[in-house]
Amino acid sequence: MTTEKKGMSASRRQFLTGAAAVGAGTVAATVARAAEPDPLITEVQEWASSFGDGVDATPYGLPIKYEDDVIRRNVEWLTADTISSINFTPIHALDGTITPTGCAFERHHSGAIELKKEDYRLMINGLVDTPMVFSYEDLERFPRENHVYFCECAANTGMEWAGAQLNGAQFTHGMIHNMEYSGIPVRTLLNEAGWNGEVEGKWLYVEGADASSNGRSIPLEKALDDCLVAIKANGEALRKEHGYPARLVVPGWEGNMWVKWIRRMEITDGPIESREETSKYTDTLADGTSRKWTWVMDAKSVVTSPSPQMPITHGHGPLVITGMAWTGHGRITRVDVSKDGGKTWETARLAADAGNKALVRFYLDTEWNGEEMFLQSRAMDETGYVQPTKAQLREVRGLNSIYHNNCIQTWWVKPNGEAENVEVS
Repeated sequence: MTTEKKGMSASRRQFLTGAAAVGAGTVAATVARAAEPDPLITEVQEWASSFGDGVDATPYGLPIKYEDDVIRRNVEWLTADTISSINFTPIHALDGTITPTGCAFERHHSGAIELKKEDYRLMINGLVDTPMVFSYEDLERFPRENHVYFCECAANTGMEWAGAQLNGAQFTHGMIHNMEYSGIPVRTLLNEAGWNGEVEGKWLYVEGADASSNGRSIPLEKALDDCLVAIKANGEALRKEHGYPARLVVPGWEGNMWVKWIRRMEITDGPIESREETSKYTDTLADGTSRKWTWVMDAKSVVTSPSPQMPITHGHGPLVITGMAWTGHGRITRVDVSKDGGKTWETARLAADAGNKALVRFYLDTEWNGEEMFLQSRAMDETGYVQPTKAQLREVRGLNSIYHNNCIQTWWVKPNGEAENVEVS
């Protein structure tokens, strides 16, 4: 253990025994009064002297009422109607890496539809020997796999291109979730229909059963590599808003390609050039031209606490800075954290081995004594890619973009512990 870590540990022990100087925070003040009798310890409380709920009070478990602020939220002015809109995962209030299904963001183009398993059909056609139609029961009979992947909307952080906009990690970075998917590899289903094995120059056109259809063209090589037709998420049936009863999973690529309520997969000789891959989901550059086929979500990270929705309320002393990082190119290998707007960096601790195309949680255990901070995080992945600054992105792509903004985010933490979304030039 280094000298710095020894000092940190000693300071934490002193703080928790009330021997260290404390700030004005309520937790610190409580510790300082440790010598006074605490009725929460010395007196029998109501919850310890009466019965609680029976085992059948909530047949499907729900969060306790004291956590009722941990919910998805939308931005009313963002779209004309919630039917074709998005809401945001409360990433600021979560820890670990798996997103609770009920908190995972939604993106709809024509609303979330109700489609019964009995009415579900999946067609495979195009360049196959035998066009086929599968029912949900058919899908259940195929060998399936389980994988944890992140799903990020291409527009995540998109409102930040022109400058600091929304004051909260939920709104700047909350178009993302990380769940365990159970499903059938696309390769298995295509083989069943008699795909001839030819890959070069071939594409897979995928569409959903909702009114928008949200058709997208995927290079066949990618579809065969790691794409799934998922029928479960986080161990249970998909939620309606996530494509029940079956959706496409396209690991590491923009969420628009993860077609929900998937109804058809067609092998073709070229891309279909649908609405969602021409007029939408392209990246407009400063000269007016647009980049197309920018599917992969590059390495990205964000500090989730402290942040505008998670201010420091415990006063001075030990502070845990935490956040999450991800990359569509494989695995995150390192995350650095800066407290001074990128002048100096400290390497954070990854909470677990980073998964392939999955979120990883990082922590920086430090001390805070009321000093102003400009918090940033910077992710690196196994390809050697380093998360860029806003200035670096703008130098290449100008100010007209919406999609694929993976810039370094800055939170200005004030002496009172509150935080604000700012931009450091």
